[in-house]
Amino acid sequence: MEKISRIRNIGISAHIDSGKTTLSERILFYAGRIHRMQEVHTGQGGATMDFMELERERGITIASAATQVAWKDKSINLIDTPGHVDFTVEVERSLRVLDGAIMVLCAVGGVQSQSITVDQQMKRYRVPRIAFVNKMDRTGADPDRVRQDMTQKLGLNVVPIQLPMGCGDTFKGVIDLITMEAIVFEGKDGEKVVRGPIPDACLQAAGKARQAMLEALSMYNDRLIEVLLEDRPVEESLIRRVIREATINRDIVPMVMGSAFKNKGVQPLMDAVCDFLPSPMDRSYFARDHDNAGTETPLASDPDAPLVGMVFKIADESFGQLSYVRVYQGRIVKGRQYRNARTNRMLRMGRIVRMHANDRADITDAGPGDIIALLAVECASGDTICGEGINYSLESIFVADPVISLSITPATSADQEHMAKALSRFMKEDPTFRVSTDPETGETVIAGMGELHLDIYVERMRREFKASVTVGAPNVSYRESPTVESEFNYRHKKQTGGSGQYAHVIGRLIPLGPDADGPYEFEDNITSGRIPSEYIPAVNKGFQAAMKKGPLAGYEIVGCKMCLDDGSFHAVDSSEMAFRIAGRDAFIEAFKRSRPCLQEPIMTVEVETPTEFQGPIVGDLNSRRGIIMQTTARDTYTVIRAEVPLANMFGYATVVRGLSRGMATFSMEMCRYAQVPTRLAEEIVNRRREKNQQPVRK
Repeated sequence: MEKISRIRNIGISAHIDSGKTTLSERILFYAGRIHRMQEVHTGQGGATMDFMELERERGITIASAATQVAWKDKSINLIDTPGHVDFTVEVERSLRVLDGAIMVLCAVGGVQSQSITVDQQMKRYRVPRIAFVNKMDRTGADPDRVRQDMTQKLGLNVVPIQLPMGCGDTFKGVIDLITMEAIVFEGKDGEKVVRGPIPDACLQAAGKARQAMLEALSMYNDRLIEVLLEDRPVEESLIRRVIREATINRDIVPMVMGSAFKNKGVQPLMDAVCDFLPSPMDRSYFARDHDNAGTETPLASDPDAPLVGMVFKIADESFGQLSYVRVYQGRIVKGRQYRNARTNRMLRMGRIVRMHANDRADITDAGPGDIIALLAVECASGDTICGEGINYSLESIFVADPVISLSITPATSADQEHMAKALSRFMKEDPTFRVSTDPETGETVIAGMGELHLDIYVERMRREFKASVTVGAPNVSYRESPTVESEFNYRHKKQTGGSGQYAHVIGRLIPLGPDADGPYEFEDNITSGRIPSEYIPAVNKGFQAAMKKGPLAGYEIVGCKMCLDDGSFHAVDSSEMAFRIAGRDAFIEAFKRSRPCLQEPIMTVEVETPTEFQGPIVGDLNSRRGIIMQTTARDTYTVIRAEVPLANMFGYATVVRGLSRGMATFSMEMCRYAQVPTRLAEEIVNRRREKNQQPVRK
């Protein structure tokens, strides 16, 4: 148990270009895992955790990468995650299995659009975190404003446990408010951490900051309140204990600062990870016990208990599938067999490896809290692996729906084969990547979270699978939705000799509001056996089958509540099939009378630009049907936040660079669906109909 208490499973998450991968590179170097630091944007081979060729070329993280480092007496499993919203599933599945996280924020940018998404993900999986304010060496760095942003925009109780010594060009180190020492970083790579007395110029500010920290912490510990009221010196061990307890309970977010690129502040951050983030024994995890009516059962970080582990990520490689697993309970041992709770099949553990980015080291077993990978074991992302005598399943990973699609066509029949192999692998690896065939045109359509997402997969198809493909224009994933309530009274009757088909359904279609929990709801109001209970699920299936393709333009239907109020059946001719057909046709009939409209994805766009280019960029966003939500001036640049329809954002990266002489950057993420203006909706419907009338290629 002592060994388990020394494990820390942490992830590094942040907005694009906040310095996540640079920070992970420094952690690996200072922990002795690598002997030379590489940079993300140089031509020297790229950062260790960005091991894919495309990641190194583009200077971005595409796939999350795992490694293990030792820090003091702690063993830290570290996962570096992407910042782009297009690869948000990588962050989602990493946070699902981690015990704690480092949330990186830019000292100049503060809370940005993707920071909000990361915050929501951390809250969804109840992950305690430490905030690391990076890029303190940049002009305009302001950690106080970052703290205020986190409080106002994210609703977090941020407690700084460090104070910077200077900001921007004058940043030279930090003051530790717990020990009241100045920390500076010396040596060629900042590897020497030198602690000393606080400079006289900073003493007063440090005293005030320490008092504010102690007052904030006293809200969570009666003993600390007593000591402060009696005006006695506060023991360092008491401060550390209170910070740790409040962080694990997610009452506070300790804030530290530094500059990963300039090799400052990384070692104290790792000390804080070891001191304040939870071990596997400090977190409570639950599984559903299917042998006991699906009741929630607590899991114990006990190596002698039956195994419970979760497959949170898979990667198909040339030698077979690589499955990343987090062990919650029990031990996973090489050569033994365990059960996949989803398929109920036994899996034999041939090879167990510990990952270091793309390198792996063989191990014989793994216990609670370990993050390892299995080679050539047939399973899917989200599967639970169980030991003998239990039938548990863990809560799966939240997967967002795709918002953009495009058609791809192979150049030759050989390319068709390579393309099919690539698509099969990508779908297996990434649940947000979808593949379908357009029934009208026969084209293969891929769908994903954004232009960059699909662009990366098309490029991987060409490089890794040697599949030459032609890419069509991107298409927006519109939705069809009702606007008014409508009733249905549909009777399905068919007699062809022998037993016929009979089903009769009566009810209402009610539009769901924007605050609904999901895109579809079903309400069963049948009483007195007017329709036998065994036929009601078939009616529900019929409703859902009809929603896959709407009558307006063939897009998926959302926002419907179907109420089944009455109906009738025939003792001989009624069947599940008859009621399913009746449900499908009744839905179509009711939907056509509900004044259906088209809904389009609206994106939150955040542009960071020098203030002199603000006018042209705002004008361009307005011309794209955008609504400017907020503009914030910060020193010499402005942050513009707008909501813009996705259909008007294709190719925006080139445009914004042209408007700002290459100086502006932007990020974009899905916000909500909204109704398309009538004139545009008519154009979209007409275009769709024209496309569907084209002959199918043989």
